[in-house]
Amino acid sequence: MLGPGSKQRQRQLLCSFLPGLFACVGCVPRRTRRSARGRVESPAPACAVTLLLQRLQDNQGDRAQAYCELEHVLWEDDSRPPCGVLNRLLAEVSQDLTAAQGVPDSMRMAASNVLVALARTHFTLVMAELQGHLKATGEMSKEFVLITLSKLFTNYAPQCISFVWLTLAGLRSVVGWVRGGRTLRIACAVVKQLLEGVKVHLCSGKQCPWPAVEIEQIYKSLYQLLCSVLRNWQDCQEEKDKQAVLGAVATMMAVLLQEELLREHVWEQLLCLGHLYQEVQDTCRGTKSLNIFLEALEGVQSVIPRDKFLAITSAVFYQLSDNTKECSEADRAELTHCILLQARICPEETVLFLQTQLGADREAGCVAALGLLGALARSDEPVMTEKLPQVVEAVQCLCSDPRTQVRRAILHFIKDVLSANAQSCSAWDVVGHIFSEFSRTTGRRAAGDLSAQEAREEGALQELCVDILGSLDVSVRGMSKLLWPRLLLYVVPAQYTGMLIPVSRCVQALAEGGDPMVREIEELDPHFLSSMFQGPLLTPQTLLARLLVVAGSPFAGSELQAAALRLMLNLHSKIHRAVGAMWAAEIPLLLQCLEGKDESFPDSAEWEQRLLKFLRASLDTLEDEAWTKGLSCELSRWLSSSPSSSGEKSFLYKALGTVLGACKEVLHIQEKLLQHLEGANAEEPSEAQGMISLLSHAAESNFHTVLDTLTMFASRLCKGQNGRISRRKKMELDSRRAQATRSALILAHGSLALRASKEQLLARLEGDIVGNILLLYSCSCRDLQNTLALLQSITDFSSAFQAVGDSACFNPSLKGKLLEILTELLKNYYLGTPVSPVPLKVVLALEQLSKLKPSLATKDMCDILILCCKTVVLHPSAEMMLKIRKSQQAAQYLQLLQTSLKALGRLMVVLLDTETSGFFQNIVHRSMSSDNMWERKRALQICSQLLAACEELRRGDACKHFGSLVGLLAPLTCDPMPTSRQLAVTCLSSLLRIQAKATNGGIETGDIGSLCEGLNDCSTVCQLQTSSKIARIVYRNFPLEHTIDFMMAIKDTFQKAKGMRVRAAGRWMITFLHMYGEDICRDVPLITYILRSCMSSPQRSMFTPFLSQALVILIRCHADVTINSFFPAALSPQTVRHEGE
Repeated sequence: MLGPGSKQRQRQLLCSFLPGLFACVGCVPRRTRRSARGRVESPAPACAVTLLLQRLQDNQGDRAQAYCELEHVLWEDDSRPPCGVLNRLLAEVSQDLTAAQGVPDSMRMAASNVLVALARTHFTLVMAELQGHLKATGEMSKEFVLITLSKLFTNYAPQCISFVWLTLAGLRSVVGWVRGGRTLRIACAVVKQLLEGVKVHLCSGKQCPWPAVEIEQIYKSLYQLLCSVLRNWQDCQEEKDKQAVLGAVATMMAVLLQEELLREHVWEQLLCLGHLYQEVQDTCRGTKSLNIFLEALEGVQSVIPRDKFLAITSAVFYQLSDNTKECSEADRAELTHCILLQARICPEETVLFLQTQLGADREAGCVAALGLLGALARSDEPVMTEKLPQVVEAVQCLCSDPRTQVRRAILHFIKDVLSANAQSCSAWDVVGHIFSEFSRTTGRRAAGDLSAQEAREEGALQELCVDILGSLDVSVRGMSKLLWPRLLLYVVPAQYTGMLIPVSRCVQALAEGGDPMVREIEELDPHFLSSMFQGPLLTPQTLLARLLVVAGSPFAGSELQAAALRLMLNLHSKIHRAVGAMWAAEIPLLLQCLEGKDESFPDSAEWEQRLLKFLRASLDTLEDEAWTKGLSCELSRWLSSSPSSSGEKSFLYKALGTVLGACKEVLHIQEKLLQHLEGANAEEPSEAQGMISLLSHAAESNFHTVLDTLTMFASRLCKGQNGRISRRKKMELDSRRAQATRSALILAHGSLALRASKEQLLARLEGDIVGNILLLYSCSCRDLQNTLALLQSITDFSSAFQAVGDSACFNPSLKGKLLEILTELLKNYYLGTPVSPVPLKVVLALEQLSKLKPSLATKDMCDILILCCKTVVLHPSAEMMLKIRKSQQAAQYLQLLQTSLKALGRLMVVLLDTETSGFFQNIVHRSMSSDNMWERKRALQICSQLLAACEELRRGDACKHFGSLVGLLAPLTCDPMPTSRQLAVTCLSSLLRIQAKATNGGIETGDIGSLCEGLNDCSTVCQLQTSSKIARIVYRNFPLEHTIDFMMAIKDTFQKAKGMRVRAAGRWMITFLHMYGEDICRDVPLITYILRSCMSSPQRSMFTPFLSQALVILIRCHADVTINSFFPAALSPQTVRHEGE
C-alpha cells in the first residue's frame, strides 16, 4: 500500500498515517492515548472544562452558552484537558455536531467552535474525529462537520497538510450520498479551500512537504473525487448548487493539470466543464470559476485537444453575445478576460474562431467578435501583433454593413487598434474610415427621414468618430506615418467640418514633434502617397480658403473656429512660408478673442471684421500677386459651389472681396467681379447682400476698378430699356431677378460711397455714383424693393459726402432732382399701405440730404416738412391704428412708426440751422389738438425732440410761441394715454429751460420730475391735482406778454377737446387768472372777448363752469373793464355788477 522505498521511509510514512488510520477505524482507546500523549497537569482549566462538560452531560442550562464558555476556556494559553475529559468531550460535542435533527444551527455552530478551539492542543484527535464522521454512514448530519473542517483549514493550515488525501477520501464519501442543498455547497467550498493550499504546496518545488508517493496518492484521490462529483452532481437543479459544483470542478481540474500523467483525463472532462458552465445562469460567477481552470491551463505546456477547447470558447462567446440576457459591465469584463486567457493559451484557434464570427448573420455575435478582437489588439500580445494585419483586413470587409451596432463596434475596434499599433493599419485606411463614417452619419441626419431613436444613434456615432480621432496618441509606433499627410485630405471637404477639432489636435501634436513638412518623403506611407493626388490638388490656397471659411462662419462655434485657426498656424509652412512670423504673432490674439479673454469683440460681426483684417494683413505680408490670384480663384470656386442657404456664403463674399482688394491686376479683378455679379441670384436677400459685400470689400484698395466694373454691369442691365430689343432680351431685363439685381446694385453704389476716400468721392460721386443710381432706378419697376434701395443709397452717399467736410458743395440741380423724387415718393405713400417703411426711409434720406450744401430754400423745406408730418404724424388714423394693433405684424408696425417719428424729429433739428420760424405754428400745433390720441402722441414726440434741439442749439424759436405751447401742452397733462402725459411734462420742462436761457434769468421749475408719478395714477382726481401743481410751477416763469396766445390755445381746447383735457385746460386757465389776474389789465378786453366767443361752441356745457369762474376772477380784479367788454350794451353796468355780486 505504501509503495516502493526503504524500510526506514516506510516506517516514517506509517507513523504519519497512523492518526488518520485511527480515525478510520474509530476512537483510540484511552490508555493508548494516555500513553501516547501523556498527561499535563493544569488543575484550574481542567476543572473548568470538567464542570462545563458535566453541565452538558446533565443537560443543565443553555447548551449553546455552555459551549461558548467552553470555547473561551479552551482558547486560554494554559488550557489542556485530561485525556478522560477529552474523550468524553469529543463524544458529547460530536453528538450535537452530527445530530440528524432536534439540534438548532446555533448550537451546532457553538459545538463546531469548541472543536476548533480544542484543536489548538489536540489537533490530531480532532482531525481524526472529523475524518471518522465524514466516512460514517447512517442517519447523521455532516454539514457542520464540513464547516468545522473549513475552519481548521483556515486556522491550522500547516497541520492539515498531513490529512490531505484522507480528507479527499472522506469528501468522496460525502459526495456519494449528498444530492444537493447547503451541504453540497459547503462541501464544494471545502474542496476549493483545501485545494488552494494543496496547489500552493505542489508548486513550491523542493519545499513540498509530501514525498513523490504521497503526491501520487493525492492526485489519484483528487481525480477519484472529480469523477465522483461529475457523476453525482453534474445534473443538480438549483442555481447555487450549479455554481458551487462548477467552482469545485474547475479548481480540481486546475490542480490535476499539474500532473502530466493525468492531463489526458482532464481533457476528457473538458466537455463536462463546458456543460456545467453553460448551465450556470450567473455569468459573472460562472466565468470567474472557469477562469480558475484557464489560468492554470495557461501555465501548462501541453497540446490541448482543439475541438474540446473550442467548445469552451464557444460557450463563453455565446454568453458574451447572447442579447437575450442583460450583461452588466462587470459580466462583460469577466467574459472578455476569459476569452483573452483562451487567446493566450491557444492564440491561433481563438483568433480564427473570432474571425469566423465576423461573417455570422447574428448581429450580436459580430459585435461581440469585434469587441474581443479589439481587446486582443489592445492587450498587445505578441501573437496578436503578428495576426493583427490579417484581422484588420477581415474587419475591413464589414465597412459597408448598415447595422448601427456593427458600425459602432468597428469604430471601437479601430480605436483599440490605433492605441496599440498603427503600423498594422497599412492594409486598410482606418483613418479614412473614421471620416467616412462621420460623413455617413452626417448625411443620414441631414436627410431628415430618421426616427428619434435612429437620430440619437447616428449622433452617438458622430461623437464616437470625433472622440476616436481626438484621443489618438501620435507617439504610438507608426501613428505619425499613418496620419501625415493623410489628415490634410479631410481638412478641405465640407462634410468633415465637424472633425476639424480633433484633426487640429493631431496636427498640432505632429508639429510639436517636428515640422512634418520637412520629413523625407521616404518616411511617409507609400500606399497613401500613391493615391494622394489622384483627386483634386490639395493646394495651399485650398487649405487656407477652407480654414478661413470655418474660422469666419458664425454657425461653427468658437471651438471649431479655434481649431481652424490652430490648423492655419501649424500648417503655415504648407500654406506659405512668408506668413510664419506674422501668424505666430496674430493668431494667438485671435484665439484669445474666441476663448473669451478679450471682451472687446462680443459679436460675430466684429469677429468677422477682425478676421478679414487679419486676412488682408496676411496678403500684404506675402507680396505675391500670383499666390493671391490663386487664392481668389479658390474662394471664387467655393463661392460658386455654395448654396444660397449656406451660412458660410456671406463670409465667402467678404473674403473674396478682401482678396480682390489686395490684387493689382485689373482684368482679373473685373473678371471675378463680373462672374459673381452675373451668377448671383439677387432675389435671395443673402445673395443680394453678398454682392454688396463683395463690391465694398474689393473697393478698399481698388475703388476705381470696382466702380468701373459696376458701371459696366449697370449699363448692361439698362441697355436697350428704351430702345428696340428682342422680346427675349426684354423679358430678361424685366424679370424679377433682373429687378432684384438692379436693387442690389443701387445699394452697392451707396456702400461704395461710404468706403471711398475724400478724393475718390469728390471725383466720382455726382457723375458716376449718383448717375448710376438714377439710371438703375429709372430702369426699375419702382416696386418697394427698388424704392427702398434708392432711399438707402441716397442716405449713404449723402452721409459720405457730408463727411468730406464743409468746403464741399453738392450739385444744386442734382440735389433738386433728388428732392423731387423724395417728395413724389411721400405723396405716393401718403394714402398707401397702413404702415410702410418708405416714409421712414424718405425722412432718413432727407435728413442726410438736407445737411448738404447749398441749403434748401425755406419754401421747399416747409413743403417737405408739411408733407412729412402728414405722412408720419397724421397717418395712420385712429381706426387704422386699431387694426394695426390687432394684426400679426403689430410689433413690427409700431416699431417702424417710432423709428419714423424719431427720424422726423432729427430732420427738423437739421433744418433748424436755416429756418427761424414756422416750425411750431405750422407743424406741431394742429396735431397736438387733434381728436386722434395717436396723432397727439406722435406730435408730442416730435415736439419733445424739437424742443430738446432748440435747448441744445440755444435757439429761442420756442420762446416766441411760449404762451401757445403752454396752452396746447396744458390739457395734454391729463391725456388718456399715459405716454402722452409724460411727454407733455417733458416738453414743458424743456420750454422752461429754453425760456430761462433766452432771458438769462433764473428758473423755478420745482420738482416737476417727482410730480410726473402723480400723472400715472389711475384716479382722475389725482391727475388733475398733479396737473394743477405743474401749472403753478410753469406760471412762475410765465412771460405775461404771451397771455393772449395762451388763452387762444385754451379756447381751441374748449372748442375741440373732450373729457379730461377740457377739465385740465379749465384748471390751468383758472390757476393762471388767480396768479396774474391783477397784472393783465391791458389784456382783459381780449380775454373777455375770447371767453365770450367760447359761448358759441356746442360743447359749452362742459366748460361753462370754468368760464363763469374766470369771469368772477376778472370782475373782482377789473370790474368795469370786464363788464364793459363781456356783456352786451342792453344790460346796464349796475345790473351786471349786482348780478355778479
